[in-house]
Amino acid sequence: MIIFIKIIFYISVSCLIVISLYPGSLLGYFFYGDFSQQPNLFSNHVGTTINHFIAYVYISLLGLFLYQKNKNLKKTFYSLLFLSVVLELFQLIIPNRSFQLVDLISNILGVIIAYSVVKIYLVKNNEQI
Repeated sequence: MIIFIKIIFYISVSCLIVISLYPGSLLGYFFYGDFSQQPNLFSNHVGTTINHFIAYVYISLLGLFLYQKNKNLKKTFYSLLFLSVVLELFQLIIPNRSFQLVDLISNILGVIIAYSVVKIYLVKNNEQI
């Protein structure tokens, strides 16, 4: 089961990297046939920022729960934070992509919330942190 979850985690991270670095919106093309249109998962006032938050919570929960009993929990946390910052910063130089501070904050917040959930889980189960 753990191997299956690891595969899902690594595929999810790979998809996130491709979606984040592709010059245009692959999801927009998939849903609307338009590389310039970003889809919203939920109708909201913050636009696609919620997509960033949900993606990073999902990926971070997968990765952090995978390595919760491993000494690499903090390393995984810092790696996910680094990935969230780097992918957003790369959008400064990628054509048809745009860096947005609110997206960067959503990325980081998603990782931090997932880390908090894992830490709370570990404390409630009296496991070593």
